[in-house]
Amino acid sequence: MPNRIYISFLRLPLLVRILFIALLVFLSFGIAIHFLEPGTFPTIFDGIWWAIITASTVGYGDYVPHSFLGRLTALILILLGVGIVSSYFGTLAAAAVTKQDAFAEGRVPFKGNGHIVIIGWNERSKELISKLTNVHYPQMIVLIDETLEANPVKSRFVHFIQGKGHVDETIIKSDIEKAEKVLITADRGNDELQADMNSILTLLTIKGLCVKVKCIVEILTAEQVVNAIRAGADEVIQSNKLTSVFMVNSLHSNGDGLLSNVVHQLQESRLSASTATGDEIGKSFNEICLMLLTHGFLLIGIKRGEETILNPSHTFEIEADDQLLIFK
Repeated sequence: MPNRIYISFLRLPLLVRILFIALLVFLSFGIAIHFLEPGTFPTIFDGIWWAIITASTVGYGDYVPHSFLGRLTALILILLGVGIVSSYFGTLAAAAVTKQDAFAEGRVPFKGNGHIVIIGWNERSKELISKLTNVHYPQMIVLIDETLEANPVKSRFVHFIQGKGHVDETIIKSDIEKAEKVLITADRGNDELQADMNSILTLLTIKGLCVKVKCIVEILTAEQVVNAIRAGADEVIQSNKLTSVFMVNSLHSNGDGLLSNVVHQLQESRLSASTATGDEIGKSFNEICLMLLTHGFLLIGIKRGEETILNPSHTFEIEADDQLLIFK
């Protein structure tokens, strides 16, 4: 039985073990000094109080032993107590530093819910995180990257996890089952096809661990869009296709950067889809548009089933289950 207790004690964290030893020393010397000098230390609590104050080198002087044995006990307590107290606070400081280093280096798992997981550190994710954290009520973000050695963002709303996105252990650290959304960015440092393969492999890993979480994947090659959808992507962003749209618009314009200016003006707005309500069903697109404008919202189109209709005719009639595409 004593051996089992000793083994259990050794399995405790070092900080807890030192604390237990310190408490045992304080209790032992406090009880001992009470019996050695009951006149000076009337109660056991007075003895324990004196032991703690003496060992911590505070030394208020409210209780002082007068006998030879009492003073000898105090000397032993001072020599023993200084070492124990120093070890305790030294271990406490070392543990705090170690914990802080582990947190900054991405070795601490995230615990929370309703967060956004972003995989891959690049200029796109850097800009995105900056916009998501610079709002009135920021949403917690978990950044996963294998190339970084420490958290690149100095924000309490960004938790960094160092590791590969297609490894189960790394994804589990992000508390993926409680995440709201996942954004997988493409690694443009690799060949485009290889980057897409890595993104799809990461997607398969995430969906294998939590099929219900919404995943948005950046795909560079048009051929891999279908594979990303097959792998379970809820939304695919073809960044190269979007870039080509800007290039074509710039070539056909007079160099005024009209499309870029429009996107820049809208970057603080949010595009959302809202299901048509009973009051809106049966009304024309123009009527709904004017009604939303009074609330500061811009209606740009309708999503009906799989079809998205931008800027339909003014007489276009809203039907049940239509999705209103609104800039807020």
